[in-house]
Amino acid sequence: MAPRSPEDILAQLQALVAKQEITILKLSEPISTEIAQLQDPHQRTSDISNASLDATTPASLEADLTHYRELFAKLRFSYVEQVTKEKFIRAIVGDPPLIVSPQENVDLEKQNLEAKATLKVLKTEVADMVTDLEEKAKDLSRKYERIKLETVKLEEMPAKISELEDAVAQLRETRATELSPNPELNLPLAKTLDLVESKKRQRAELDRQLEQLQSQVPRKKKELERLHAEMQPLEAKRQNSTTAAKESRRRKEAALGGVEDDLEERGRWFRAAETGLKQMLEIEN
Repeated sequence: MAPRSPEDILAQLQALVAKQEITILKLSEPISTEIAQLQDPHQRTSDISNASLDATTPASLEADLTHYRELFAKLRFSYVEQVTKEKFIRAIVGDPPLIVSPQENVDLEKQNLEAKATLKVLKTEVADMVTDLEEKAKDLSRKYERIKLETVKLEEMPAKISELEDAVAQLRETRATELSPNPELNLPLAKTLDLVESKKRQRAELDRQLEQLQSQVPRKKKELERLHAEMQPLEAKRQNSTTAAKESRRRKEAALGGVEDDLEERGRWFRAAETGLKQMLEIEN
C-alpha cells in the first residue's frame, strides 16, 4: 500500500470535520425549535428564554436549565395542589360522600413512603447519570477543541514541509558547490560527530601526556644543570689538551725544519691524542 500524501490526509480530515461538525448552536436547535413551536406568538416569554434563542452559549443554556427547573417545580406544585383540591371537593359533594377509613390512610401512607423511596433512588441515579454525562461532554469538548487546533496546524503543515524541502535542496546545492578539499570536512553529521569525539579523546590523551612531561620539567632542568656543571671541567681539559696538541705539533714542525712530515709518526701522535681525549671526555667507541 502506497503512503498517502499530506494533502490527501488533510482533505479527508476536512471532509470528516465538515460532515460531523458539532457545535452548541446545532445541539440547541431541536430544543429551540420545539420551544418556538409550543409558544404562543402573543404570549409573553421570559427574557432569559428570548436571550437563549437569540444567542445560545454554554452560560445561556445553564441559565435556561435553571429557569425551566424553577418553572417545572412551580407547575408541579400547582398541579398537585389543584388535583388535591379537586379530589377533596368531589369527596365532599359526592353522593354518597367518600369516606376514607384510618386503615386506608395507613396503607396509602405506606405506599407513599415506598414511592418516595423509589423516587429518591431514581433521582440519585439520574443525578449520577447527569454528572457522568456532563463530565463526558466536557471531555468531548476539550477533545474537540484540541482536534480543531491540530487541524489548523495540519493545514499549515504542507506549506511548511514545502519550505523545508526547498531549504534542504538549496543547502544540498550549496554544499555541492562548496565541498572542501579536506575529506573530513565533507563528512555527514553522524560521522562528523564521531570524528569530533575521536579528536576530543586524542586531545585529552595529549593533554595528559603534556601534564606528565610538564611534571618532569623541573627534574630534567636539575639534571641538565648537573650535566653542565660536570661538562665545565671536561671542557677545560679538552681546551687544554687541544692547546697542548697544537703546541706540540708546532714544535715538531719547527724541529723538522719545514721538511715533509713523517706520516707514520704523525698518525701515532693523533691516535694517542684521540685516545686521551676520549678518556677525558668519557666517550665510548
